[in-house]
Amino acid sequence: MGQPAQKSRVDIVLVALSSPLLVGIYQDGRLIQTIRSEQKTSEALPSIFKEILSRYDIGSIYFAKGPGSFMSIKLVYIFLKTLQIAKNIELFGCEAFLFNDNAPIKAFGNLYFVKENGKIVTKKFDVPPKSEFHLPKRLEGLECSDDISPLYVLPAVKG
Repeated sequence: MGQPAQKSRVDIVLVALSSPLLVGIYQDGRLIQTIRSEQKTSEALPSIFKEILSRYDIGSIYFAKGPGSFMSIKLVYIFLKTLQIAKNIELFGCEAFLFNDNAPIKAFGNLYFVKENGKIVTKKFDVPPKSEFHLPKRLEGLECSDDISPLYVLPAVKG
């Protein structure tokens, strides 16, 4: 009887702030596979990561920690924090603007998150701006940190 095959070590990038959810698998810092899902975050994450964990040894996960959908941010944080504890995976939080070329990000209604002068604010757009998330081709130069606290930006509600 032989030893089980050694799993390849990979890093993951996760952007789950809107549809489609994006997962990138990186080997030696280079994107080798992209997974897109139109499912709800709560449905997609467990099945996607079950498959990834069956094939790979995850070293670290870089994820968009906000701004974006409040529920997705919360769900991703809890899911990844659990993985970090259970599998000893290193986590890095990234601002979502890194994954959409600094374009506005849907908040709710016709309000969008924008980054102006280093601050995240909400701005009203009558015509929805084009904003699409993407995965970087390489991890090199990705500006993330070990601060994985969710980046909740909750605009004031007017009565």
